Order: sequence, then structure tokens, then C-alpha cells
Amino acid sequence: QVQLVESGGGLVQAGGSLRLSCAASVNIFSINALGWYRQAPGTQRELVARITSGYSTNYADSVKGRFTISRDNAKNTVDLQMDSLKPEDTAVYYCNANIFKGVDPRFPNGMDYWGKGTLVTVSS
Repeated sequence: QVQLVESGGGLVQAGGSLRLSCAASVNIFSINALGWYRQAPGTQRELVARITSGYSTNYADSVKGRFTISRDNAKNTVDLQMDSLKPEDTAVYYCNANIFKGVDPRFPNGMDYWGKGTLVTVSS
């Protein structure tokens, strides 16, 4: 069982920055992928950024060049640095841990774990 706790959300003006942090209750060294997703009112939850155990990253086109995802295995955290924020970035942001089946003996069948979310509001 993985507990994910997000922090760092809040209200910021357009053009400003926020740094979201997700703290995991277990060692994340071998977790295949950690990611940030977001969901705005009336929309589907979408991938924002993802980072693998090998430190490769993926970003949504809408945030490329503005957001940076990172992971700190020593602290068991995954952060999302959000710069040049736009009102369109307003959403609840969720941390996700994706464990592939048959890879991590702690989770032999694989699992998707989600945090409860943190609200980011970007004003015009």
C-alpha cells in the first residue's frame, strides 16, 4: 500500500510559479513511474508530467518548457516545478505512482496509486 500526499498547491497569479511536492510512504527507488496528473472542472484527468525510475520524462504538450518534474529517491518525493503559469493550468493536481506488474516484489501484480490531489488556481 502506497500513500501519496501532495502539497504546494495554492493561488498564484498568471506568470508566477508554484512547486508541487508528492511524498510517498514507501521507498520510490524502484517504482517504475511517478507522475502528475490534473483535472479541471468539466474535463478528463490528463497527464501533466511523468518520470520513470530511469529518470526519463514525459510532458504534456501544453506544459513543455514551463513545467519540470523531478524525483528524489532519498526523500521519496516527486516534485513538479511549475513556471510561467497560465489560467489554463488551473486544476486539481494528482500524484500517481505506477508500478508495473511483475517488476516490484512489494507489488507483484502492479498497482496504480493516487494522492488525494492539491488545488492549483492561477488567476488572470
